[in-house]
Amino acid sequence: MRMKIAKALIAVVVLGGLFTLSNCGSSSPAPEPLANQQFTKLQKTWKLTAVTLDGTSQFAPAGPYNNNFTLTISGTKGATSFDYAIANRPALSPWKAAGKWSFGADAATQIVRDPDVTGDKLDMTYSVTDNTLQVQFSYQGSGFTRVDQVKGNWVFTFGL
Repeated sequence: MRMKIAKALIAVVVLGGLFTLSNCGSSSPAPEPLANQQFTKLQKTWKLTAVTLDGTSQFAPAGPYNNNFTLTISGTKGATSFDYAIANRPALSPWKAAGKWSFGADAATQIVRDPDVTGDKLDMTYSVTDNTLQVQFSYQGSGFTRVDQVKGNWVFTFGL
């Protein structure tokens, strides 16, 4: 009788051990959130390579929009808002010299420039790779520029 109890007890212990070990498979870490992945790609100083307003090029080597125009995106991964700064922007521009931005509803393609500034909030569509950034938006103006000269559909293309 003792032998039967010992065998049963050993069987229970072995099965319990196997069950416990079967649930200890290698677990891969959770994927990084999409917003963090995109921020890593965006967090750079971008140099303007092309710009259009309503389909007409505004880019010229000696013009107001040239490759001296830069967009710097900075901040802390995981935050909800980030900083941007523009260098060498023309006086008449749809860009302020600096401000904040956040991801829109789709972090893969949407950002909101100056989301907390009444009158300056601007929804933008973007695409980014490791070395190119394109930002598109329809600018209707606010108080920091002559609206009639810069309103319209803009596409800014940047490289490194």
